[in-house]
Amino acid sequence: MARKLGGRKTTVIVGLVGLLCTVLGGVMIFVVPQLIRNQILQNVRIDPSSLSFEMWKEIPIPFYMSVYLFHILNAEEVLKGEKPHVEERGPYVYREYRQKRNITFNDNDTVSFLEYRSFEFQPEMSQGLETDYIVMPNILVLASSVMMEHRPMSMKLLMSLSFSMFGQRAFMNRTVGEIMWGYRDPLIDLLNKYFPNMLPFKDKFGLFSQLNDSNSGLFTVFTGVKDFSKIHQVDKWNGKSKLNFWNSDQCNMINGTSGQMWAPFMTPEYNLQFYSPEACRSLSFDYEKSGEFKGIPTYRFVAPNTLFANGSVYPPNEGFCPCLESGIQNMSSCQLNAPLFLSHPHFYNADPDLVESVIGLHPNKEEHSLFLEVHPVTGIPMNCSVKLQLSLYTKAVPGIGQTGKIQPVVLPLLWFEERGAMEGQTLSVFYNRLVLMPKLVQYVQYVLNALGCLFIVITLILIIKNQVTPSSPSPAGPPVRPAPQLPDSPPPGRLPGWTACQQQVLSDLPCLAMAAMWP
Repeated sequence: MARKLGGRKTTVIVGLVGLLCTVLGGVMIFVVPQLIRNQILQNVRIDPSSLSFEMWKEIPIPFYMSVYLFHILNAEEVLKGEKPHVEERGPYVYREYRQKRNITFNDNDTVSFLEYRSFEFQPEMSQGLETDYIVMPNILVLASSVMMEHRPMSMKLLMSLSFSMFGQRAFMNRTVGEIMWGYRDPLIDLLNKYFPNMLPFKDKFGLFSQLNDSNSGLFTVFTGVKDFSKIHQVDKWNGKSKLNFWNSDQCNMINGTSGQMWAPFMTPEYNLQFYSPEACRSLSFDYEKSGEFKGIPTYRFVAPNTLFANGSVYPPNEGFCPCLESGIQNMSSCQLNAPLFLSHPHFYNADPDLVESVIGLHPNKEEHSLFLEVHPVTGIPMNCSVKLQLSLYTKAVPGIGQTGKIQPVVLPLLWFEERGAMEGQTLSVFYNRLVLMPKLVQYVQYVLNALGCLFIVITLILIIKNQVTPSSPSPAGPPVRPAPQLPDSPPPGRLPGWTACQQQVLSDLPCLAMAAMWP
């Protein structure tokens, strides 16, 4: 009896545990995804209480800008009409620091800010020093000459005379530091004195002089606190909801984010976009493949082949024209009409004529394509590499002797790569809170379901076993003689007391003796 009670008790306990595990696991299947979703939404929105706010405010990821300059080997021959021959120098690597200031939360679920950038040279990571000399096109001479091409001859002759007075030539030999961050020039001082608003710079001219210790304009973006569907999307830039640089409404649209975070819960169909003040336009990237970055799942996005295509190849880009060959974007409309062009490095993915017009260019995907690897669940970039090239369109301009016999050419000036990857303590915190913990919770629900099924199966086995098990055998000993059976009615001449004996236990000795007397 005790064994039966113990077996039944064990069966009941195992069954209840199995049922409990199954119920908990089933509930977690429906509840946990929503809990994870809410946790992620709370931590990626732009709010001082969110986990990513400090990361958004001041990027803790080490960012580096690597600059490659094109040194002209045959400057004198180019003036005589020969094809330019360039040699890539660098990289000259700078640590880039970004910090948002003047952060203001608005009533319409947006936040406004200015992002300041500063650069610090890293000699140990560079192949060269800022004191290296580079022969490059003199942008002040060659750009202004092309801009004056259709002006009266008298104005062009006057400009040529001014260049001669100040010793300006078509090509210059300057240090990397001067080319990057600016140099003083008597011509610049003269123009700023008599034409104060003609140049966008006051004392020095350099390709990156306007970037160091400066901001890229006033951004206003949606926080996602009230309306998740617009999280990180740019609402306005410098107070404008669209641009006025280009010739079509589509090209003037400000699409995407500010380029640091995107909406969570991405799918491969997601079109990653961000607005770049330096490119004066929104850039769009396509999904390429899924992968991992240090154990964190990522989506890799790359630039489509049509990013810098001209209007004849890709009609939606017609608004960025006037265009030259496909694969370069005319920047003159947002760069004071200077004939500057933006493209991939070494004219990668551009018209082959651009590559063939300059000796020394070797475009390839591995070195010159750009990509962004983003954690699809949170929309936070894990690893990125953005590479762009700046080129100058130049040619001989009649009336301006400094241009000589230069053949029309898009001459590359430099290309740069901005790269950054999450690492260190920031990577550990991100992985533990937004990757590891949700994964562990998911594993727990699977374990609970598995245990529940296992315990239920064990319970069924125990029930079946208890039903088919026979009663316990009697203990071993000498065989017991079966008790003789008394007939229901005694034969004639029965002994007195038969009826009473029939009602007694057969083990009673008198009754046994009476039974034995019957024939």
